Amino acid sequence: MAILVAGGAGYIGSHMVKRLVEAGEDVVVADNLSTGHKKAINPGAKFYYGDIRDRAFLDRIFVNEDITAVVHFAAFSIVPESMKEPLKYFDNNTSGMVTLLEAMHDFGVKYIVFSSTAATYGTPETMPIKETDPQKPINPYGLSKLMMEQMMAWADQAYGIKFVALRYFNVAGAAPDGTIGEDHGPETHLVPIIMQVAQGKRDELSIFGDDYNTPDGTNVRDYVHVMDLADAHILAVKYLKAGNPSNAFNLGSSTGFSNKEMLEAAREVTGKPIPAKIAHGALGTQIH
Repeated sequence: MAILVAGGAGYIGSHMVKRLVEAGEDVVVADNLSTGHKKAINPGAKFYYGDIRDRAFLDRIFVNEDITAVVHFAAFSIVPESMKEPLKYFDNNTSGMVTLLEAMHDFGVKYIVFSSTAATYGTPETMPIKETDPQKPINPYGLSKLMMEQMMAWADQAYGIKFVALRYFNVAGAAPDGTIGEDHGPETHLVPIIMQVAQGKRDELSIFGDDYNTPDGTNVRDYVHVMDLADAHILAVKYLKAGNPSNAFNLGSSTGFSNKEMLEAAREVTGKPIPAKIAHGALGTQIH
């Protein structure tokens, strides 16, 4: 009996695969390596190279492996890109979910844990965000993830495929042993960009905006560690296998940190000056 991790070569997926293998689980990874990295896949997992939109590819996995549950990370996730190329996101994210659920139904696989996002809520009306709050996404990425959640709900009603949707906020961190971590190209996330400045790979950090309604004027975000996310996905699989109903859960730390606070923490930990500025068009104000 194996767990299929779709997108298991990506950032969060590879950390979950690592945790599952260390726990003695049989793990099968499906990934087209469009954003993931083969070297990030734990050697204890079996790897299938391909795209989950390809039904023949999925059939080969389900025929060859005794899959009992699926964890789905195989989706594009860059918000600005989704605004420029919305159809790319609906094709990959939404269509991929259709094909995956069809294959699960045909092969009798009844459990799926889905990597969703807080972007399904859009602009929150109240804080903190609750799972029962309205979902009004404001970009194609968030909408594609919401549509994927809705598809699972209908598949549950029609076929009895039980799901957990995990809606999380800003992911950060890496495996404590340093074997894997964030590796996006191009990098768009704050923490690795700060680290790239510390390493001398970038000249400075640009922080966009210093007039937010926050204590220091910079944007405040809720960060959750990637290993905590991996553990949450494993708990979600256990939750479903224990016979619990389909559900959705927010995942976060419930503590916000501003961009300046993240910068200062990195300076303290690394001992590096990490040049930074508040960006104002072509110019900027240095942060000391």
